[in-house]
Amino acid sequence: MSTPNSTLEETRKAPEAAATEAKKKAGRKPKRGFSSIGTMSPTEKWIRYVLLIVVLLICIGPFLWEFSTSLKGADEDIYTDVPSFFPASPTIDNYIRAFMAVPIFSFIGNSLFVAAVGVTGNIVFATLAGYAIARLKFRGSKIVLGLLLASLILPGEATIVSQFLLVSELGLADTLLGVALPGMVAPLNVLLMYNAFRVMPEELDQAGVIDGANAWQRLWHIGVPSVRGTIAVVAIFSFIGAWDDFLWPLIVLTTPENFTLTIGLQYLAGTFATDQRLIAAGAMIAFIPIAIVFAVLQRHFFKGVEEGGVKG
Repeated sequence: MSTPNSTLEETRKAPEAAATEAKKKAGRKPKRGFSSIGTMSPTEKWIRYVLLIVVLLICIGPFLWEFSTSLKGADEDIYTDVPSFFPASPTIDNYIRAFMAVPIFSFIGNSLFVAAVGVTGNIVFATLAGYAIARLKFRGSKIVLGLLLASLILPGEATIVSQFLLVSELGLADTLLGVALPGMVAPLNVLLMYNAFRVMPEELDQAGVIDGANAWQRLWHIGVPSVRGTIAVVAIFSFIGAWDDFLWPLIVLTTPENFTLTIGLQYLAGTFATDQRLIAAGAMIAFIPIAIVFAVLQRHFFKGVEEGGVKG
């Protein structure tokens, strides 16, 4: 018969015994042919590294080749049977010639205006729409969500004629605002914000309601701080989409002074079609702002990709 003191002593030692047993199990080697969870064999590591290198070459290989071409001088042949990746005499003359050939700074300013309007519109409207669908209870919310999902099936070219007619009726044809207006909110960004708000714990909203906060206060003080990573993702996607867009500005704009960078760089391809070095330099100039935006927001971008709820 056990005494109260012995029972108390056994209860006190139980966690220590469980911890000791767990350490023993953790120290055991897995059986041959099986790898424990979270560990990889040397062969698996080599396979993963090889696949990562292949994917890396596929993704950045063309970009590095374009950058190398932009640094090659006029006396260096870029059409040799055995192509040379590294320039023999690197030079920035191609970039200087590109800036002298076309008004690139003016084109960059136009593109920045369009991108700024698009990013601001998507952050504001996608956040409001995503929060309303995910956190506010109203009749027809599922229908709205279904329509957003259905809109992703349609390619942009299917609605481009109706967009042009609408912009023309508003008197915004051949204006930068007319270029930026259709891209101020994208269904994909609304769905991204909807998913970010949807996984927030219900207790947060309930606590806000108890404290007397209305929907706007709950959005600003509870919702937005919890989805900053997803907002960064929306900002990057919106900027890249507006900056790289070619077809829509080509349809709307007719005055060269209003051309965005993607349209303006076509003058390089038309005037210097045989000089691929100059065209490569123009492509690198167009890429620099995207690299800067991603470098500034990349920490928030990866946080937003992994964002699945409120942490901390």
